[in-house]
Amino acid sequence: MTQFLTTAERQALLKLARDTIERYLKDGVRVALPAAKGMFGEICGAFVTLHKRGELRGCIGNMVGQGPLVETIQEMAIAAATQDPRFHRGVRPDEMKDIDIEISVLSPLKRIKDVSEIEVGTHGILMRRGLYQGVLLPQVATEWNWDRDEFLRHTCLKAGLPTEAWKEPETVIEIFSAEVFGEKE
Repeated sequence: MTQFLTTAERQALLKLARDTIERYLKDGVRVALPAAKGMFGEICGAFVTLHKRGELRGCIGNMVGQGPLVETIQEMAIAAATQDPRFHRGVRPDEMKDIDIEISVLSPLKRIKDVSEIEVGTHGILMRRGLYQGVLLPQVATEWNWDRDEFLRHTCLKAGLPTEAWKEPETVIEIFSAEVFGEKE
């Protein structure tokens, strides 16, 4: 995905995510949102990922925007800190000093017929079959040094499907790209 957020917009979204989490964990109140102008008012999917000393501590997102980008970032920041089901409990206020925040702003989904359309490191995958669904962001394959087949197998696992389900015609595969940026940049 081509970068469409300026450096100042990226910094403002990261600050919004951090301020939101810290304030929400402290007293359950949301910080005021910046004006939903320009890119901040665009409706697009986004994920907020939290790392504690390099390890995943929370990651929640919406594949499709349900409101302005600033609202989505605020909602996903709170959810990543308090609702990720992979963690027994949410982030505690005293952990925030060790947390780094990463944001992924998503392009629209594109259904594909041929997995050769997937560019590892550029595309994320949303895989669905029946009631099962799983998503992996583009940076996951790069972080784990996966090739396309390994990326597809892991997306199947995330969806609760057999690892080779991606080869079956009833499995729907959609791709997307993401503009990914974080506090560690």
